[in-house]
Amino acid sequence: MSDTPAVLFVCIHNAGRSQMAAGYLTSLSGGRVQVRSGGSEPGASINAVAVAAMAEEGIDISQEVPQLMTTEQVRESDVVITMGCGDVCPIFPGKRYEDWELADPAGLPLEQVRPIRDDIRGRVERLVAELLG
Repeated sequence: MSDTPAVLFVCIHNAGRSQMAAGYLTSLSGGRVQVRSGGSEPGASINAVAVAAMAEEGIDISQEVPQLMTTEQVRESDVVITMGCGDVCPIFPGKRYEDWELADPAGLPLEQVRPIRDDIRGRVERLVAELLG
């Protein structure tokens, strides 16, 4: 791993889970981690309820745009975290891969997205502790 670890979050549409995780990691790491996110089938726009849930935490992800996950992103990352699409990620030796089983927030009301958001926050907090300990 380089001096500045790089983490890639991947979900199907790059519109909810991976965007929330990237927002948390950017905020909680204080810029000490390179944060990337992508999707196997990127959506047209970010999930408005995910944006609202993160705004409650003081994190603005409203300007993020779903992106296609690329092989280059995987190659350049030290840690690759998938959320429901692990089978589409190319595998490179020496990378750390994790699959976080999280409900898809697409189409859910804010009350049901908050627990998903909170689960993501806990996982990202543990990741920050491991990477920057």
